[in-house]
Amino acid sequence: MESLNRRQTLLNIAVASVVLPFAPAAAQTSGSSEGREVAPGVRRVEYSKRETMIPNYKIVSMRDNIYQPGASTSGSSMGNDMVCHMLEGELTVDTGASDTLYKKGDVWSCAKNMPERSKNTGTTVAIMRVIDLLPG
Repeated sequence: MESLNRRQTLLNIAVASVVLPFAPAAAQTSGSSEGREVAPGVRRVEYSKRETMIPNYKIVSMRDNIYQPGASTSGSSMGNDMVCHMLEGELTVDTGASDTLYKKGDVWSCAKNMPERSKNTGTTVAIMRVIDLLPG
């Protein structure tokens, strides 16, 4: 039986940890038929809600807004404070001061009464995850 060489074993482990491909983690997303249509080409999928420990808010909830290419929403204003994250694609969002392009991985916040208008200006499906912060 061959004797183990600690130095060679550690080197092999180090090389394996660098060489092995890493699979990126992916957030759970919904299918194209889940949820309800809130505008032509835009679906909303509600996930969960529960009480929060953040002062001034009673409930926190999570949802995805799924925009087909070219689809848009044009609500009057935000009903509550929220944090948004682009899971996939890109959206142009009217922030009140200007139109801002958000791409995959971007995060931003919106305050109650800001404009609620977004458009998928990309060529793929855009998924915006929203964390709603709801007062008591």
